[in-house]
Amino acid sequence: MNDLSATRLWLMRAAFLLLTLVILFFHLLPLETTPRRWAAPDFLLCFALAWSLRRPDYVPALALAGAFLLADLLLQRPPGLAAVLALIGCENLKGRARSLRDANFAAEWISVGVIIISITLAYRVILAIVLIEQPSLSLGLSELFLTLLAYPAVVAVTHFGMGVRKANPGDLDGHGQRI
Repeated sequence: MNDLSATRLWLMRAAFLLLTLVILFFHLLPLETTPRRWAAPDFLLCFALAWSLRRPDYVPALALAGAFLLADLLLQRPPGLAAVLALIGCENLKGRARSLRDANFAAEWISVGVIIISITLAYRVILAIVLIEQPSLSLGLSELFLTLLAYPAVVAVTHFGMGVRKANPGDLDGHGQRI
């Protein structure tokens, strides 16, 4: 089944950017006025990793870089650091998407978990090297574990709600090449 016409390709790319804006909007809403002892999962990273693994052509590198850079700027993180790390992680998964296409969900979750842990660890190490004040370790660990736990729910929403499924071996990409 070839569901990757040029129109669908651009609609899904636009849907990812819209999803990014919705996630950032809800992240910036002032729902609480007191600081929490835990950090919410990084849904933008979860969706980007899920889409990169399932349909790499829906999330080109430029769109990923723009989405994560916008998140860095709006969430007042060091501009570009999380964006570069997330882009490297997503591109790594895109390169392994073909080999993980036939794997079960546990293998996918482990692969994504390794990427999320690597991004978090690299982020904290780079901030420590350049002597930038970091959030507490408990906040970082809570975000890490909640992001790992949120990934299956994000995959379910992506698969059943948005129709972003893993490519079948006979599917064609936007250029008519086999995936």
